[in-house]
Amino acid sequence: MATAVWTGTLSFGLITLPVRLYPATQPKDVRFHLYDREGRRIRYQRVVETDETSRGSDRPDAPRTEREEEEAAFVGGGEPERPTAPVEAPVAWEDVVRGVETDEGDVVTVPQEEIERIRPERSRSIDIEDFVELARIDPVFFDKSYYAVPASPEATKPYVLFHHAMREAGRIGVGRFVLRTKPHLVAIRPMEKVLAVETMFFGDEVRDPAGLAPGLDGVEVDERELDLAVTLIDMLKTEWDPAAYADTYRDELLRLLAERTPSKKPAAEPTATSGSAVEELMAALRESVEVAKRDRSKRSRKKAAG
Repeated sequence: MATAVWTGTLSFGLITLPVRLYPATQPKDVRFHLYDREGRRIRYQRVVETDETSRGSDRPDAPRTEREEEEAAFVGGGEPERPTAPVEAPVAWEDVVRGVETDEGDVVTVPQEEIERIRPERSRSIDIEDFVELARIDPVFFDKSYYAVPASPEATKPYVLFHHAMREAGRIGVGRFVLRTKPHLVAIRPMEKVLAVETMFFGDEVRDPAGLAPGLDGVEVDERELDLAVTLIDMLKTEWDPAAYADTYRDELLRLLAERTPSKKPAAEPTATSGSAVEELMAALRESVEVAKRDRSKRSRKKAAG
């Protein structure tokens, strides 16, 4: 059973809806830990590099190596430069402070108590400030999705009413709240059955792509190429089915792990697919359109036969 990450109210105007937020997604990446070759778990320590250095030996009277004697003779008998390495010392948690490095290379540290002093308090309400068209928000602004569900039986009726009203109006709500200790900009949008709360990146967090791909505005598009490309898109369009798209890399990792686990049978190997490189744009588009036509014709015949 999923655990609610936040409980509070959705509010706009004088209307408040008690809701709980649940994560809408469940990442299923295969997460590896680090072990040594004998199967012992590797742990990490907090260490700091001190100003002291290790100069080849802890004893000042350590005998020189043959190479060091040669270097000393070459420079006139002086003490050769021994290899240096930073000394790492363990750090207690109470001695750890937070800091950032400036562009000039300086480190600015901030005591934890000062961070706590300015940290925003957890929100009890998501206040909707505006209603906008969903199509006007580029998906690049969306970060993480949550389901907002009624927090009590009494909240069900106003929740359903608000959900229907948003779908009827064709608008989504935009507001702010603090989840745990981080302020978020959020979009509240009606899905098929429930309300979704999407945390969003702030405007200055989204990069301007103009500097990454300059000169796109000056590229001329041939009408024949455009027509063929549009035809190809029309031939390949279909209804969205998320079950049709699987993480083949994760499946392969799970199969590999199953093979190495004596108590489990290995999963069936996925069918490999191959593709060929395309030399010319026009030829590729024409070929793709023809393949799409043949596939559509085959599907039509199968449906007629069935």
